[in-house]
Amino acid sequence: MKLHHIWSKRLAILALGTTIAISGGVISSPQLTKADTISASATSTSSKANAIIALGKKYFGTPYKFGAKVGQTRNFDCSTLTKFIYGKYGVSLPRTAAQQSKVGRHVSKSNWQKGDLLFFSVPGRPGVGHVGVYIGNNEMLHTYGAGGVKITKLNSYWNSHYITARRVL
Repeated sequence: MKLHHIWSKRLAILALGTTIAISGGVISSPQLTKADTISASATSTSSKANAIIALGKKYFGTPYKFGAKVGQTRNFDCSTLTKFIYGKYGVSLPRTAAQQSKVGRHVSKSNWQKGDLLFFSVPGRPGVGHVGVYIGNNEMLHTYGAGGVKITKLNSYWNSHYITARRVL
């Protein structure tokens, strides 16, 4: 008798599951449009960019040291800073600015968004030698030289050394 009762329950559950599957999941959530999906994705990207920037700001004044060791926070060079703050939000970046300039997708100057990586040349190093994080308002979060981690206006100096931008979020 018990065995019959167990099989009856299983059959009822199987029938209910089949009915739901065949009906297309009438009990499911409403359908999302492509615009809803794009909007949710943009919001998620913007939130992640804001979180990455906020984390970077917590390190204001942390000394700059060329060749700083990855993973520690006593000092940073430009690429260990970006590697560290993006890594905390699930974005794995290579070690150097030159390597980082090859990941993600290219972004034109007119389309920069918060969280985009900006790449520059620096005296004494051919090609890409510096990376910063675009934070909006024609400013970037980065570390280079005196003052350590800071926010800098993208003035004529940085504009004249600009090479490219990449979107990794």
